[in-house]
Amino acid sequence: MIDLIKLRRALISVSDKTGLLELAHALVDRGVELVSTGGTAIALRDAGLDVLDVETITGFPEMMDGRVKTLHPSVHGGLLALRDNANHNKAMEEYGITGIDLLVVNLYPFEETVANGADYMASIENIDIGGPAMIRAAAKNHKFVTVVTDTQDYSNLLKELSELKGSTSYFFRQKLALNAFARTASYDAAISNWMAKEMEVNPRYKVISGSIVQELRYGENPHQAAVFYGQSGSQSGVGTAVQHQGKKLSYNNINDTDAAIELVGEFGPAEGPACAIIKHANPCGVSQAATLKKAYQAAFNCDQKSAFGGIVALNQKLDGITATEICKIFTEVVIAPDADNEARKIFSKKKNLRLLTIKNLPDVNITSQTIRQVLGGYLVQDKDMGRVSPDDLKVVTKRSPTSTELSDMLFAWKVAKHVKSNAIVYVKNGATVGIGAGQMSRVDSALIAARKAREMAAELNLKNPLTHGSVVASDAFFPFADGILTVAEAGAMAIIQPGGSVRDEEVIAAANAAGLTMIFTGMRHFRH
Repeated sequence: MIDLIKLRRALISVSDKTGLLELAHALVDRGVELVSTGGTAIALRDAGLDVLDVETITGFPEMMDGRVKTLHPSVHGGLLALRDNANHNKAMEEYGITGIDLLVVNLYPFEETVANGADYMASIENIDIGGPAMIRAAAKNHKFVTVVTDTQDYSNLLKELSELKGSTSYFFRQKLALNAFARTASYDAAISNWMAKEMEVNPRYKVISGSIVQELRYGENPHQAAVFYGQSGSQSGVGTAVQHQGKKLSYNNINDTDAAIELVGEFGPAEGPACAIIKHANPCGVSQAATLKKAYQAAFNCDQKSAFGGIVALNQKLDGITATEICKIFTEVVIAPDADNEARKIFSKKKNLRLLTIKNLPDVNITSQTIRQVLGGYLVQDKDMGRVSPDDLKVVTKRSPTSTELSDMLFAWKVAKHVKSNAIVYVKNGATVGIGAGQMSRVDSALIAARKAREMAAELNLKNPLTHGSVVASDAFFPFADGILTVAEAGAMAIIQPGGSVRDEEVIAAANAAGLTMIFTGMRHFRH
């Protein structure tokens, strides 16, 4: 196996000019001949570098608005020729093809173009053709050719050339070839997924792609390897957050923080301060209040025991008063749209607390998909974007809700969407007061939530649990009347649920007998 390959000729054609001139000067200083195209060639010449235009090699000018410029045997032969193959060498000599030892290409910014809201035809024009063709050719022939597709690899290339006196090793070329194939695959995935969305069809082949953000110490458990990949063009969230302090995020931190920011995103900043506390991807407290501090306190008082070591998400800029309150217990992560200087100073004393900020809350109106791997395939579905308004609700009992109850019911319904099924959420005065999650029986979820409320009443020295006079949200219908009786015994006065059970009449009768209000939404929020 040939190991060291000395670089003599490089073809450079980049959309992103970051680091271009430093790289090009270093190559020229090592005697590498530069070949380039279009705007890249102009940039290199403007920097005083000698550049050979690709059209000089091909004998054809760029044409069709630059769509055709490198798709030529003189280019692809120079990339694909096996230097140790006599027939290949003979063909190169016969047709005047010179080998290309280094290809530096980054692609038209298709993902960024789409993310910026370009229309269909503008997006189509930002699909690179010649770039991916050259990248794949060079990557296939990595036995002899070095291919660089990411600006972050420029420094690695220069280090390699310095250590190996102008050459690259086979392992180095192999690593870059891997990156190259992954990049073109990711690029094509972005295009196919975008087209499928534009056409509103399910493509025959579904491709998932991303770029590495962080190699994690381990996954959910120490014996599981894990990596965090980000997606370009994705909306604001944990994948785009800026970490200001604390240890690197773990797999569980990222998963729980995602759940937290998704939930608090249901409450726009203009609707007032809101806080969600998450543990093991389930909320253990959610609240809206007059201030962030009060919202945090109310969320915390739903289940103080579970909140320990949890994730806190806020829908407004974190202030010092709220930061002080959060610091009273151990918290893994706090994520918010921003944090003022006082809050950052207070948190700086908690070295293990991670503070994350994001530019904007997730937009609950932007459609997307969720993907789950199963043995032998993937399950792909639209993300649960379901929301209800007062006009969507149907009162099915004799008693109608008060305005306060209706407000709490809508709040509870938003929260229930983010609780693992079977989900029961008790709410009073804009705050959860009991949450039952992930039980096989809906009655068990109701009982657990009520028990937690009783425990918190004892902790807070309350005469009665806050479930007294509360409302209840259920993510799916009550299949039997026993669930209604359970929440009534906990003191709830109103229920919001999808309806749709074959025993709806029995369930409604039980609610009427208990003097409860019950509303059907006609929408289910299973979450597994």
